[in-house]
This record gives sequence, structure tokens and C-alpha cells, in this order.
Amino acid sequence: MAKYVGYKRPVHTKKTVKQLLHYMGIHKWAMMVIAILVMIGSGANIMGTYLLKPVINQYLLPGDMGGFFTVLLGMGGMYLCGVLATFAYNQLMVHTAQKMVSEIRRDLFVHTQKLPLPYFDAHTHGELMSRFTNDVDTITEALNSSFTMLIQSFVMITGTVAMLLILSIRLSLIVVLFLAGMVLFIRFNGKRSKKHFNEQQMYLGSMNGFIEEMVDGQKVEKVFHHEAADFEEFCKRNEALREASTKALTHAEMTVPTIVSLSYVNYAVSACVGGLFVLGGLMDLGSLASYLIYVRQSAMPFNQFTQQMNFLLSALAGAERIFDMMNAEVENEQGSVTLKEENGEFFWEKTEENGEKTEVPLKGDVRFHDVTFGYTKDHPVLKNISLYAKPGQKIAFVGSTGAGKTTIINLINRFYEINSGTITYDGINIKEIKKEDLRRSLSMVIQDTHLFTGTIADNIRYGRLDATDEEVKAAAKIANADSFIRRLPDGYETMLHGDGRNLSQGQRQLLAIARAAIARPPVLILDEATSSIDTRTERLIEKGMDALMENRTVFVIAHRLSTVRNAQAILVLEKGTIIERGSHEELLEAKGRYYQLYTGQCEME
Repeated sequence: MAKYVGYKRPVHTKKTVKQLLHYMGIHKWAMMVIAILVMIGSGANIMGTYLLKPVINQYLLPGDMGGFFTVLLGMGGMYLCGVLATFAYNQLMVHTAQKMVSEIRRDLFVHTQKLPLPYFDAHTHGELMSRFTNDVDTITEALNSSFTMLIQSFVMITGTVAMLLILSIRLSLIVVLFLAGMVLFIRFNGKRSKKHFNEQQMYLGSMNGFIEEMVDGQKVEKVFHHEAADFEEFCKRNEALREASTKALTHAEMTVPTIVSLSYVNYAVSACVGGLFVLGGLMDLGSLASYLIYVRQSAMPFNQFTQQMNFLLSALAGAERIFDMMNAEVENEQGSVTLKEENGEFFWEKTEENGEKTEVPLKGDVRFHDVTFGYTKDHPVLKNISLYAKPGQKIAFVGSTGAGKTTIINLINRFYEINSGTITYDGINIKEIKKEDLRRSLSMVIQDTHLFTGTIADNIRYGRLDATDEEVKAAAKIANADSFIRRLPDGYETMLHGDGRNLSQGQRQLLAIARAAIARPPVLILDEATSSIDTRTERLIEKGMDALMENRTVFVIAHRLSTVRNAQAILVLEKGTIIERGSHEELLEAKGRYYQLYTGQCEME
């Protein structure tokens, strides 16, 4: 019996099947061969059973032992062909299924990389990861077992029923009644077990989420002495899961024994009635022998077919979620302007209407013109923002949480599209610049540092994959990371795992800054980049960055106001608008919002 997975059935079955058939169509010849081999294997089983009739009637009862052994050899050859066909289609199905799943996983990964950030904002990481794991696994299992099993069950059902009718129509009425009873029981019990399996999946997800929270929040739990209350909550969820699992498995485990029992009763009744038919001359002994074997094997294909259909529908539900993600709209790419580099100098290459190419030096002149933006249209985060960052300037954004500081940075990268207004980069509307080239001209260091599994050198080189070992070390020195890296047992070859958890938060941010430095970015963005670094280290980093970003534009977001004192322009944001702009000294003299923040008269938050 196939394992039941508590997924809901697909909503758009036809659309999902059509997309799945596209991948099967790539391997259509292999799938056709598999289907033929399955029919050969099942057909050999059906025909081998039917041959018992002539073996008994024409050779065994008359005593023709020579002919008897000859026919037995023929039957053995037929069964051997069936065994070889079964072995062949199983092996071929495994290889074909893995190729198909590999192609689905590849296309899903490629499409995921093209999805816009709003898509990831609307879906949890666990939900997206389940597409690559749980949903892909259900497709794999369905292809490996359900595809061949459905064909085999269909051939066995139709072949067995046909042979039963050929051997004895009158005796087949008994079998039909029992099979109808089996089908009704499978449907009735399947609905009840499906209900409880769905409950089991729901409670299992609740349990896993609770345990994950408790493991991640152990420190908080111990600080507030919440162990007893959490244990009580765990017991409630555990008991709910136990009850649902017990009911689900009770119904699921009831199916096979009930079907087997009914098949035994069916066999016994058919044997008794068939024996009376033979004694009465209504049926020959060979036909009865073949008939009873068909009766014994008639129940299991029905059970397998029903179970495989349920499992296949569950797999289609997983496939639907995968294809929904693959059908999601990718980032809108409107730009044609590209970024070029010659002798260490960057420039924009534009194609004019007449086909001629012109070059615009990349200076880092970024301007917002009456920009309005909201993550949802009804709640604007930025309202008619206008600002400018001249080439080589260090621009700082300060303000309360939610004022729109990080949003401005996200719009420069075109992570989100503005609702109205324009953003220009060296006089070019950023919508005209290819996103890949736009982002290649920018390098970001964000507060939530993410490091990848690999060596420290690999993580720094992530900023520019062709960087040499000397450039990696130079970037680390600029970020003031070289000293702590050299103190590690394996230095730059130290392996990082689990997002660099074997390093402190400050060390992780130093590596992120080194990664940005090695990219040699024309424009650098620091989003709370030094929040976990002490003041002394921060000053050293700023000196290195000042040297690196000479004649380049730097955007800085910081809650620590001491980090923005040397900025050429400080922009104070409040509720999506710029309320002040000026240097540190100018804003202090104005004694406005910035003065209040700097002197502690009001809080940043």
C-alpha cells in the first residue's frame, strides 16, 4: 500500500498535469518503453495463469506427461519474460524519474533566482524550501512507483476481469459482488483516513514549529523561567498529534486486512460454488483452477489502484505548488543600458535610436525626483521624496525605525519598483539600466550579514569570483579583518558553517565589508554595516573605506549618529519624508530634529 501524504488535492489538476507532461514528453520514448514493459510483465502473469486450463484439461488429466512438461517449460519461459520485463522497467523508471526530477529542480532553481524580492516577502523561507524538498520528493516517489503501478494495476484489473468472464460468466457474478463491496469499503475508509491524515499533518506542523521556537529561544525561556508553561503547551500539542495519528493509522491499517479477508471469503465461496459447477458438468476442472487463481489476485489490483490514485493526487498537489512558483512573474527587465569597464574605469553604454552606442562615465550621481513608493499601494512608505547624491559624496540617512531609510536603498537597487517619480543614475533613468548591470555597479553591506558554507577566503571572494589570493587579503586588510583571520587555526582557509556561527557578529560583519571591498564597487551602500563593531574598529574601517571609495558615492544608514558625522550630507527622514538636509555642523546649528537626536532630547526609535 502506498504511503499517504496529508496534502490537499490539486486545485488546477489539468494545468498541473499538462506542465508535468511537458517534462515527461522530454523522455517520451523512455516512458513508452516503460509502459510497454509494464504491460508485458503484467500480461505474462495473466496469460500464465490462463494456461493452467489447457495444462490440466489437455495434458495432466489425460496423462500426457511429455506434453505436460513441454507446456510447463513454455509457461516458465513466459514468466521469465515477465520477470525480466519487470526488472527492466523498474531500472529504466528509476533513471528516467531522476532525470525528470533533476530537470524540474534545475528549472525551479533558475526561476527562483529571477523572482523579485516582493515574492520572497510574501512567502516564508520554510514554505519556499519545501518546494525543493517535500514537494520534489512526492513527485519522485510518484514517478518511481505510481506511474508503473497504475499501468500494472489497470492491466491486471482489466485482464483479470476479462479472463474471469471468459472462464465463467455465472461464477463471475460472485466476484463482481465482492469486488463492488471492496471498492465501496476502500472509498468509505479512504475518506475517513484522509480526514485524519490531514489533521495529523496540521498538528505535526504545529508541533515542529513550536519545538523550533523553543530550541531557538532557549535563552529567553530560561531567563523568564518559562519551562513549566512551555512543557504544558508541548504536552497539549503532543496529545493532539497522538490522537490524530492514532485515528489516521487506525483507518489506514484497516484497509489491507479487510480487503484480504474479503478476498479470502470471495475465494472460499467461489471455490465451493465452482466445485458444484464442476460436479454438475457446468464447468471443467482446468477452468476452475485458473479461475480460482484469478479470484485470489483480483482484489489486490483494486486496492493498489485506489491507493496509488490517492498518492498520485497528493503528488500532483506538490507539483502544483512547484509549478505555481515556476509560473510566478519574474523581475521585469526593461533596461538596455549596460555597464562596461576598461582599465579600472566604469562607464554606461547606451544604444541610441539610430543604433549608435554612446558612453556615459559612471560617476555615482544618484537623484530622486518626487518619488513615491509603498510596499502596498494603500500605505506609502516614501512620499514625494527628492534628494541628490553628488559623485564622491558620503550621504547618510538617519531617522526613526520605519521612516524609509532602508526603502530608499532598496529602490536604488531596483529591488522594488517605484509608484511614481523617477530615479536617475548619472542622468540615466535606472529603469533604462539592466538590473544585473545596475546592481553590479553597487555593493551593499547590510546589518543581517549572511555568510556561505566554505572558507573565509571563499566568502570574501564572493564579491568578485576572479579575485586573486592577494586581492582577498588586501580587501580583508581594508576591512580590518586580516588580523583576526590570521589568528584563526587555518587562517583564510578556515571553514565556515551555519552562516558563520563559529565567528562573532562583529567578525562576520568585517567579512561582509571585505566582500564589498573586493568587488571594487563604484558605489557603496552601508546599511547598519558597523552596528556590531566597536568604535575603534569602526574608525579603522572608515579610513580604509574612504581610501577605497575616493571619487565614489557612499550611502550610509546608521542609528549610531557618531558614524555619520563626517558625511557631506545627512538626510533626516520622518514618516516617509525628508525633513532636514545638511552637514553635521549645519544640522546642529539649525537645532531641529537632528539636533534633538544627537543631544538625546528624543530617541531614534
